[in-house]
Amino acid sequence: MATHGNKKKMTDQELMVKAIHLAKEKMLAGEGGPFGAIIARDGVIIAQGWNQVTSSNDPTAHAEIVCIRNACAALQSFDLTGYELFVNCEPCPMCLAAAYWAKLERIIYGADHNDAAAIGFADAFIYEELTLDKDKRSIQMQQLMVQEARDGLSLWLDLEQKVLY
Repeated sequence: MATHGNKKKMTDQELMVKAIHLAKEKMLAGEGGPFGAIIARDGVIIAQGWNQVTSSNDPTAHAEIVCIRNACAALQSFDLTGYELFVNCEPCPMCLAAAYWAKLERIIYGADHNDAAAIGFADAFIYEELTLDKDKRSIQMQQLMVQEARDGLSLWLDLEQKVLY
């Protein structure tokens, strides 16, 4: 197999196998739920992550989020343009949003959200909530101190050394 520097260049299928095995390994070791993720560029792995929600008591520690954090730390960048996410299951709404924020080029997944729902990970509820008017959602939302908040946000426009993302 071709290499990139000292790192092995892998096919999409090989990268997916890695994500699937990572999920199984960490789940069976009691380190989290049944999800694993790999971020690669040109077939070379730059980061991995597995679900650590229960092991770290962090509801945002999904495999994709952990993997994105690890990739950004390794690259010292919040921009993952040109990188690809391989995950053993279709990303939930939070992870999908994070992939967009990270500017990932492509998401390759194995099982889908229906498969996740079949084992107790139902994301359909969140997708449905996002389509509802704010006053109809199950989590109460209240807007407060709008003008003061807007005034604070408007400072961004005048900031000379801002970094757009």
